[in-house]
Amino acid sequence: MDMLKNHLSLLTISITLLCCSTKEESYYETPVDMVPTVISSSGTEIDHQVCGSGDLTLLFVHGWCIDKSYWSYQSDGFCSQYQVVTIDLPGYGQSGRNRDNWSIEQYGKDINNVINLLQLENVVLVGHSMGGDIILETALQNDKVIALVGVDNFKDVGMEFNPQLQEEINGFLEVLQQNYTEVATAYAEGALFHPETDPMVVKRVIDDIQTADSTIAVASLQELFDYTQSEPRKLSKLKQKLYLINSSYSPTDTVALKKTGVEFELLQIQGTGHYPMIEKPGEFNQLLQQVLLKVRQNPGS
Repeated sequence: MDMLKNHLSLLTISITLLCCSTKEESYYETPVDMVPTVISSSGTEIDHQVCGSGDLTLLFVHGWCIDKSYWSYQSDGFCSQYQVVTIDLPGYGQSGRNRDNWSIEQYGKDINNVINLLQLENVVLVGHSMGGDIILETALQNDKVIALVGVDNFKDVGMEFNPQLQEEINGFLEVLQQNYTEVATAYAEGALFHPETDPMVVKRVIDDIQTADSTIAVASLQELFDYTQSEPRKLSKLKQKLYLINSSYSPTDTVALKKTGVEFELLQIQGTGHYPMIEKPGEFNQLLQQVLLKVRQNPGS
């Protein structure tokens, strides 16, 4: 997860502590006429909502410890032009928790099951944070996906997990498991927000992280760290174009991305932390609309 990879020095800080926006709009519940439904993937229910119709289907995948409500501004903005699908990943939100496999590969299968069961076509996958790796895994297995949009992710592709870094990660995961609320809160406060992030957004994110199922949160994070080491290889196999809407608050290593051979385009958003879709939803939606216009002109490229 890039939200962790971009601030790995804070792993040590969090351990030491235990042994330390532009106010565009406030968040709200989805005002559009979303249709809530539940489908099953490998025996686990996936809560999702569908609205709108159009020549493209936008399937939004949230990140670590949050849920589909983080896409409410996008549902409101795009349901009049496209079919929009938002989901709660298994283990989060209103989806089921009756399994033990929280790997990125399994999440990719979940999204593919959603695509196939709902018979979606011309799918543009939009994935925030951890959702970036999930949509990558999905797209490698499904030719109905014509483009990917990462949101504040793939910033440090190819980062070497040397023994020292791996030791820090293992230590962080250990203390996170032992004292989830305190460690997760310290991390979030230190790494995930811009100095101008609306306090309501900060509170919302921290509340959601604190109330997530800690066992699932730690397990999925461990799986994510494992998966990130395969990102260069996975990206090199991606046939669809990858668009990135990333916060400029931390840099995106475009040199490393180019080395993978993936076709990508970076669109940066200023003055946000890790959650640009709720921190500056109006500007975010404008950038996403630019992407969708390009996808319409060159589908599959």
